[in-house]
Amino acid sequence: MKGAGNLLFGKYFFDNKRYLKAKKITMINDLKKFLNEEQDPKAVEKILEKINGLLTANELVEYIAVQKKPVVNFSPDCIALTNKRIIFCKPKNFGLSMNFQDYNWKDVADCHLKEEILGATFTMRTIMNLRNFMDYLPKSQARKLYQFAQSKEEEMREYRREKDLENKRAAAGGGIIVNNAPLHSNENLQQEDPFAVILKLKNLLENGILSQEEFEQKKNEILSRV
Repeated sequence: MKGAGNLLFGKYFFDNKRYLKAKKITMINDLKKFLNEEQDPKAVEKILEKINGLLTANELVEYIAVQKKPVVNFSPDCIALTNKRIIFCKPKNFGLSMNFQDYNWKDVADCHLKEEILGATFTMRTIMNLRNFMDYLPKSQARKLYQFAQSKEEEMREYRREKDLENKRAAAGGGIIVNNAPLHSNENLQQEDPFAVILKLKNLLENGILSQEEFEQKKNEILSRV
C-alpha cells in the first residue's frame, strides 16, 4: 500500500509540474505578442494577469501600451485594448492595487494622438463627451494604440449609422420597416390604406432611407394584397 501511495504521489507531482511548465510556456507566448515595441515585460506580465481576470466571453486582449515617464516609475500606467473595449490601468498604493477605467468601443466617439519630445499622449473621447488620456507613452506604442483605435472607430461608426438608419426608418415610416422586414403584422397592413402606405414608402425612398430595390419590393408586396 505504501508503494502504491508513493507511486500516486509521484504521478501527481509529475503531472502538476508538467501543468505548471505548460502554463508558464503559454504565459511567455502571450507576453511575446505584446512586447513588439519594447514594452516593460514585468509591467505587461503584471497587467495581463489582472486583465485576464476581467475579460468577458469572447473578449481578447489585442494590445498593451506601457507608460514610460522620464523619472523612475516602478508601477507605470498602461492602456490595454481588447476587441470590445479600451481599459485604462492605473496602479495605486505603490502598485499594490489597481484602478481600472474601461470604455466600450461602441461608446467611443474618437481618439487622438499627440507626439511630443518626451513620448506621446493618447486621448479618448466618448459619445457622452467624457475624456480620458495617458501621457508619456513611447511613440511607437502610442501609434499602435492609435492605429487599432482608428480601425475600431470605423467599425463603430458603421454600427451607429445602421442603428440610426433603423430608427429613422421606424420614425419616418410609422414603424413600417426595420432591417427590410415589416414591423406591423400583415393584418394591420391590410387594414391600412395601401396607397397611403406606398406614399410613406415613397417618402422614405426620396429621403434616402430606403433603396430603390427595397421600395419596389415593399410596393409589390402591398399591391399584391389589393
